[in-house]
Amino acid sequence: MSFNIDLLKRVCEAPGAPGFEQRIRQVVLEEIKDLADEVELDNMGNVYAIKRGKNDKRVMVGAHMDEIGFIVTHIDEKGFIRFHTLGGFDPKTLTAQRVIIHGKEDVMGVMASKPIHVMSTEERNKVSKITDYFIDTGLPKEEVEKLVKVGDPITRERGLIEMGDCVNCKSLDNRLAVFILIETLRYLKDKEIPYDFYGVFTVQEEVGIRGANVAALRINPDFGFGLDTTIAYDLPGAQPHEKITSLGDGTAIKIMDSSTICDYRMVEFMKNTANKHSIKWQPEILTGGGTDTAGIQRMTEGGSIAGAVSIPTRHLHQVIEMAHKEDIKYSIELLSKCIQEIDTHDWSFK
Repeated sequence: MSFNIDLLKRVCEAPGAPGFEQRIRQVVLEEIKDLADEVELDNMGNVYAIKRGKNDKRVMVGAHMDEIGFIVTHIDEKGFIRFHTLGGFDPKTLTAQRVIIHGKEDVMGVMASKPIHVMSTEERNKVSKITDYFIDTGLPKEEVEKLVKVGDPITRERGLIEMGDCVNCKSLDNRLAVFILIETLRYLKDKEIPYDFYGVFTVQEEVGIRGANVAALRINPDFGFGLDTTIAYDLPGAQPHEKITSLGDGTAIKIMDSSTICDYRMVEFMKNTANKHSIKWQPEILTGGGTDTAGIQRMTEGGSIAGAVSIPTRHLHQVIEMAHKEDIKYSIELLSKCIQEIDTHDWSFK
């Protein structure tokens, strides 16, 4: 399977803070327009790529388009911008980073804080807080206010590069999943599938799986797959039991995270499918953090039989997120085969 690095770069670098997914949505719509039988949008901005199957059961896959970001809350008398987070941040990762404020036009800024040279000993030793940071655009207030207003979204600035066998960029969480879902739709385009397949590019996952909840209520799926990154803590100092996943060890099959215990029947089906097609995989138990899988599993009448394909990723929620290209390819293969063969499994309780 070839690897479309140009598409991944375009998907990762497009801005799309939670609730402000316009630009990444346009990239998605352009890519999938010829890959599905139907393409729909809902009032929240979720994108539905629908491929019809032979029977009337429904399979939903959720890949969220949004990335962690910020929103402008105040512009002070000198033009410095204060902000609120959209999604979860470790404050220390903001140091020395560039951001883009999406106002009347894109405005470059830098995350700044009090210089260490003028900090007291107590200040140097304390843990940074989000409120210690502000954004400097290099412009005076009157110029900032011509371009930026309270409520404008802000995203982080960092382009995609290849590093060895890996890719590195901001927002691999969750643009890797967006990429994988597009490529899965491309693979399945001319293939017959047993059930109606709803590939949903969801919104506002980083602030509480909001888009997936709405999409699942609309689709009422019989089967569901979350598609998201997961922690690869295969780093110096990590104990074997802390790793969650490791880069290069294949796609991950989720067993549980803090918001979902995956259906044991789905986990069995995914493992069997991977083994049948020689798809390299590893188990994932994530004790902190959740994904769209929770909404897909629960926000439907009677619940859906749900699991998740997870992509091992280092340095999550930083601008240097890293994933292995082979793990990405295996994720596409596993998701595609599961959709094609989902009618072959015994789904009874036993």
